[in-house]
Amino acid sequence: MNSRMVRTAVVALGGNAISDPSGDNSITHQFAQTRKSLVGIIDLVHKGYKLVITHGNGPQVGEGLLRMELSLDQCSPRPLGVLVADTQGGLGYMIEQSLQNGLRWTGIQKPVVTLVTQVVVDKDDPELLTPSKFIGKAYNQADAEALGKEHGWVIKIDKARGYRRVVGSPKPLSIVNREPIRLLMEAGYIVICSGGGGIPVFVMENGFYEGVDAVIDKDRAAAVLANDIEAQDLFMLTAVDKVALNFGTSDQKDLDRLNIAEAKQYMSQGQFPAGSMGPKIEAAIQFLEKGGERVLISSAENVIDAVHGETGTWMYPD
Repeated sequence: MNSRMVRTAVVALGGNAISDPSGDNSITHQFAQTRKSLVGIIDLVHKGYKLVITHGNGPQVGEGLLRMELSLDQCSPRPLGVLVADTQGGLGYMIEQSLQNGLRWTGIQKPVVTLVTQVVVDKDDPELLTPSKFIGKAYNQADAEALGKEHGWVIKIDKARGYRRVVGSPKPLSIVNREPIRLLMEAGYIVICSGGGGIPVFVMENGFYEGVDAVIDKDRAAAVLANDIEAQDLFMLTAVDKVALNFGTSDQKDLDRLNIAEAKQYMSQGQFPAGSMGPKIEAAIQFLEKGGERVLISSAENVIDAVHGETGTWMYPD
């Protein structure tokens, strides 16, 4: 890839990229899984891509919540935004070091940096006014109501588990740190940022930022990040090699290519559920409608084959 063909890509790593699929979430296994997931990304660097990497944090922030809830009688509770910041640092460290070592192993001297990232949301977003995303452990009704009253938590019943805390999942609007990310990227750095969807903040009337006790979908945040830094490509790496219609049935049909109109049609038919492929397709549409050139949805293991057109699903505006 010569200098005239260099492309900038935001790579969004799914939760399985760091958490061991076996369920062993020890740091040793998380490092091993991270190294495995970065093999294809290192190949992208070899091909000359300018990369910004973002990642999920579901299992890790869940563990942080559990530790906090188990120690409420000993330590002050931490806002969810602070837990997201903590996981951005910890997971960023694992990705950063694994990528540094992998690049050196393959003969590339390229700097890597992790940036704790804030993401602007609307303080009046309906998701914040009527939160619905369950987080943390389940309690009996009496304990849940007591904790809710003491800490200001919103409690709802999760039919599958019991009484749990709920928070909002507002739409991301912009990346607070977009200019530092752009400058680092232009200076030759691989930037790891906006982990876990970013730390949600809103802008007060005086222009100050204020944290929000919420979580942001990482794929939607990745699309905003890609648009904000004017990346041409958005690569969303997940557990499957391709987007499929009738997923998991005998009529499953894998898709090699998809455009915005087709994606919207399939969405209206219920092909991409909210709990699985839906947020990725919505993020892809958002990115392309705001100027992005192409989106790849594929597995981390086979991303380089997907770039060569051998697997993966590509989405385009037309």
